[in-house]
Amino acid sequence: MSSVSEREQRVLGIIETARGKRAKFRDERITMAHGAGGKATRSLVEGLLAPAFGIKSLDDAATIGELALTTDAFVVKPLRFPGGSIGELAVNGTVNDLAMGGAKPLALTLSLILEEGLGSDVLRAEVDAIARAATQAGVRIVGGDTKVVERGHADGMYITTTGLGQRDQRAQFQPARPGDRILLSGPIAAHGTAIMLARGEFDLDSDEIVSDTRSLWPAVDAILGLGAVRRLRDATRGGVASVLNELARDDGVAMLIQESAVPVAPAVAGACELLGIDPMYVANEGVFLAIVEPGFVAPGFVDIGEVKTDPPGMVLVATSFGGKRVLDELVGDPLPRIC
Repeated sequence: MSSVSEREQRVLGIIETARGKRAKFRDERITMAHGAGGKATRSLVEGLLAPAFGIKSLDDAATIGELALTTDAFVVKPLRFPGGSIGELAVNGTVNDLAMGGAKPLALTLSLILEEGLGSDVLRAEVDAIARAATQAGVRIVGGDTKVVERGHADGMYITTTGLGQRDQRAQFQPARPGDRILLSGPIAAHGTAIMLARGEFDLDSDEIVSDTRSLWPAVDAILGLGAVRRLRDATRGGVASVLNELARDDGVAMLIQESAVPVAPAVAGACELLGIDPMYVANEGVFLAIVEPGFVAPGFVDIGEVKTDPPGMVLVATSFGGKRVLDELVGDPLPRIC
């Protein structure tokens, strides 16, 4: 047993050393992986964009006094999918970035990039979807811009947004500490799986699998009222696995996840198993993680693990078979163009 333990320690040490190095952008060309939320995205953002602009914090929303500001872009394909559409997703994705920063969403600006030949009925449907989602999220669309590009250059429609929010005084976020609990707000992997099936690239179909896109501010508002929340992060591109790795790396802690505790709807789990995709890496649009103090109880949330000390910056999963495995970041995303 000791030799196995020593080997595991050596492997973990190698991974820890590699991950501790500052991300560098060395790629000669941009690939789809650079927009997928994994290691390639991190190398682009941390190795090129953040240093160029002097950006220190890479949270989804920036704080300016008592306000929070965020910008997002949506290039989802197809435009409509079970449970939502690009317009609804644009609103919810933006207000959720504000919510994860502990800010109540107030207003959005919206830019539409439309492809020549887009049907007017499709445009009207998305404008209506945007208006409905904004009303449900309690935000106003206060401005924007519209551009049209040549046929074949925009997959019908792209949307960019900027969101403004009011910081909530209860959101006094701090780095995660050993002993903290890791809570998940709901079942994972529905959004990415729904879009994958909607593309018709696989001979699978399930009416039970729909996107979970929704505004997360009501759930954030509720959990902030219960006590000390250390961190919040929505598990979008790259899924729960990427979010856990980001938090562990940023706060210099380890995280131990109980595989059996992570909720996945049976239909989603079945589709992922057939396709050989780990649900932990699949994107969500209505699920977030909360790092909370020990003993914290939040109705509706699932406790999936604990913050540890070692190995710092890494995420381990306690499997159903009694062993442990490293839950690393992927280079890219198995399902690109999902948001």
